[in-house]
Amino acid sequence: MPKYAAEISRLLAPYYSEMSLMLAATLLVIYGDLINKHIKRVLAPCHFIIRISLFVALCAFGYGLLTLHGAPIIAQLFLLLPWQYQGLAYILAFLFMGILAERRRYI
Repeated sequence: MPKYAAEISRLLAPYYSEMSLMLAATLLVIYGDLINKHIKRVLAPCHFIIRISLFVALCAFGYGLLTLHGAPIIAQLFLLLPWQYQGLAYILAFLFMGILAERRRYI
């Protein structure tokens, strides 16, 4: 198994940063509605214009920043693993994202 895991890691290594970005974006897609519901509760007493402005700012800048700054953190987490298992770990992470999406009824 380590031989196959190392080969998978060798093939996927050039794409780790893109895969980390994909994982960060997928997490936000799966859990973005929870974030939006919380923000909606917090902003409910505010004026209409303030609610709209802050919601647009959250969607445009907040999610963008979370994605761009979260991806390098995810990549660093995968780098903590031995190199021969990193590619397999990415594949397992994507499968786990699918399970999370299924549980949240997105699939």
